[in-house]
Amino acid sequence: MMNLHPTSSGSLALPCARPAERQTVVLLHASASSGRQWDALGERLRPRFDVVAIDLHGHGHQEAWADDRAMSLDDEASLVLPVLKRAGAAHLIGHSYGGAVAMHVACRHPHLVRSLAVYEPVLFRLLADHEPQGAAIRAGLEAFSLIGFLMDGGCTTEAARTFVDYWSGPHAWDSLPPQLQRPVLASMASVCQQFHVVCDESLPSERLAGLTMASLCLSGSRTTAATARIAQLLQALMPAAQHLQLPGMGHMGPVTHAAAVNDQLAAFLDLHAHSACGPR
Repeated sequence: MMNLHPTSSGSLALPCARPAERQTVVLLHASASSGRQWDALGERLRPRFDVVAIDLHGHGHQEAWADDRAMSLDDEASLVLPVLKRAGAAHLIGHSYGGAVAMHVACRHPHLVRSLAVYEPVLFRLLADHEPQGAAIRAGLEAFSLIGFLMDGGCTTEAARTFVDYWSGPHAWDSLPPQLQRPVLASMASVCQQFHVVCDESLPSERLAGLTMASLCLSGSRTTAATARIAQLLQALMPAAQHLQLPGMGHMGPVTHAAAVNDQLAAFLDLHAHSACGPR
């Protein structure tokens, strides 16, 4: 069952020859989070857009992936595509794992994506394909190998600590209150599945270079080596996109610096919703 979080009403006037239409924004969250991550952005966009935040497999209200075969990006995309199709096309925003899903959808179904905005998509396979022996990919693989080892041994709390500290810095897990630790613990098995997905599936460089919708790639100046290098690769592979590094932020910038990140996303949407009368 797909669980959606609609958060909007009202109308939007567009400078188009045909009657004005209300456009849709779809929001995809990071691993160990949920669609609730985007509540503040949804409230901000509500007067102008229909906003749908989607819970990915094993997060929020969405059931974990339970099929015998390994989960794929297409399986995550299957939660997104019905919304895009009902809207005719939508603006797509994603953070971290949600950013990887968003980019997969944009590459596979570009006619359904009006614009694309991502904050540090975790495209580990892209990094491995370009720099298989690089220090950035090695550090990420070592962290997630440890997480998998801990999960196999039933040490879920230690796995969650390793996961959170990898993305947010030493002792980040211990600084979280129990009410924030609990959903991370509940989603750790799905987090491991998602890591295998982004390591196993590649986004061909030619597809990234061929994206024609307006695109924004955000990153933080204090992020991990892996996501910093991915941001550099995307800048080279997607020269037509807008690339911004936001000062003082790490990988969890959309959560820790939500207002500043939301400023960038709202400005991007305002510009491209007013200039685009439909998908390209």
